[in-house]
Amino acid sequence: MQRIAIAPRADWRDQAEQHGFEFHTIDGAPYWDESAYYAFTLRQVEDDIEAATESLHAMAMDLVGEVVGSESLLTQLAIPATHWDWIRDSWQRDEPHLYGRMDLAYDGHGPAKLYEFNYDTPTALYEAAYFQWLWLEQQLAAGQLPAGADQYNRIQEALCETLATLASTQRLASPMHFSCVRGSAEDRGTVRYLQDCAEQVGIDTRFVAIEDIGLSAEGWFTDAQDYVIRTLFKLYPVEFLMEDSFGAQLRGERIQLVEPAWKAVLSNKGILPLLWDRHRGHPNLLEARFDAAGGDLPRGWVRKPLHSREGSNIEIVTQHGERHASDGPYTGPAILQAHHPLPQFAGRYPLVGSWVVADQAVGMGLREDAGPITRDTSCFVPHVIVG
Repeated sequence: MQRIAIAPRADWRDQAEQHGFEFHTIDGAPYWDESAYYAFTLRQVEDDIEAATESLHAMAMDLVGEVVGSESLLTQLAIPATHWDWIRDSWQRDEPHLYGRMDLAYDGHGPAKLYEFNYDTPTALYEAAYFQWLWLEQQLAAGQLPAGADQYNRIQEALCETLATLASTQRLASPMHFSCVRGSAEDRGTVRYLQDCAEQVGIDTRFVAIEDIGLSAEGWFTDAQDYVIRTLFKLYPVEFLMEDSFGAQLRGERIQLVEPAWKAVLSNKGILPLLWDRHRGHPNLLEARFDAAGGDLPRGWVRKPLHSREGSNIEIVTQHGERHASDGPYTGPAILQAHHPLPQFAGRYPLVGSWVVADQAVGMGLREDAGPITRDTSCFVPHVIVG
């Protein structure tokens, strides 16, 4: 694994705008950073990333059934008792899921280590699936990459295949609504991309902002034009939905969510100590436990709230006593995870986002930051496979 400097395409910003990549720059600095790329060998990708992702995903899926059937585990994950049956029924009905991302620490040597699952509202999808592939094709054509360079990336193909299968087997009601909060360029870009994938395979789609979803007198969820929403892809945390004023109405069978309700188990950081308890010493897992006592963080540990996203509210104390922390809106119960530092390349800290679509590992995207905590402003850097 290497970080290699490369000249950016002169027109990359114009191309980003033309392709709807409106969040390519954040606060005046590039979010999409093609001044370098990460190079992997095929063995590293196949053995250390792809195989590890499939193994971790299988272990996590095996755990869902145990959790939804246990009131003590659901309580430990701080999932509201009012929605236990809803989540359990969603799992027992085998409600389909589309995609997820797990974050891995990897430096090219030894096993990748799981930091966490982003299985309910994963972003960085468009740039991983589409824009970095466009970069690869154009830089190969320009002779800027080694001949024969490839990329671990069949994300878009897998998304389209999965959506087509779900539609053809009538597991998605039509039309399919897509939703996110109004005003988030990143979320809107992710949803627009997924909506485009659905339309490519013949699915009738509509967009509705989360804020515009209503409830009819008969108890149906509706969009801004009062059309009934039967299938909803929502880039909006399931724990927020449960807390919202209409949260009680979710407990019927009148709306199908993508991602499904049972993803509330896998998007919860509490899955990490549960996995460790059942697979102690697994090479891709870090020791983790529930933070029952709170208080000062011991050396060599990381504290993460059960519900947190985009690197918010993370506390780190390294083995040497160095402290790092990020602010954010998340509070409540937390876990402790053994500190396993991200590698450093040219003063940057890369994190591997490994994508899963319909239970298959299908590609990756790398985010890097100037500090050891990956945040929503951390840059996206493309990758290639060489050798």
